[in-house]
Amino acid sequence: MTDFLFDIYPWVKSLHVISVIAWMAGLFYLPRLFVYHAERIKAGSDTDALFQTMEVRLLRAIMNPAMTATWIFGLIMVFTPGIVDWSAFWPYTKAAAVLAMTWFHHWLGYRRKEFLRSENTRSGRTYRIMNEVPTLLLIIIVFSVIARPF
Repeated sequence: MTDFLFDIYPWVKSLHVISVIAWMAGLFYLPRLFVYHAERIKAGSDTDALFQTMEVRLLRAIMNPAMTATWIFGLIMVFTPGIVDWSAFWPYTKAAAVLAMTWFHHWLGYRRKEFLRSENTRSGRTYRIMNEVPTLLLIIIVFSVIARPF
């Protein structure tokens, strides 16, 4: 099994990067949709229905599968012997940032359900601020894995 994991490592790493890119695209775009939804769209209007359709499809068709694939391929890499130096600090900073990214993903899912029920109470400004969360987490993850300053 160890040899198999090592042999497929380049493929798994490639699929992990592709999954992360798709997930990040959704994590950047959905809060931006929420900004416009909160600021410019009247609940119950045709445009509200359009935005809800876009938001749910983005979440269900792109973000959820991409997050799941990111986790699966990431865990396969974690279990590939010799890939992660567990005596270093970087795997733990990356793990913390990935957990925070996953929390953010679910936070967005709950906000989408609020829009669906016409119960959104957050302003566009709140979503603008929250739109910076994935950027900060991405910076932590990339520097943790590539520069390994910790």
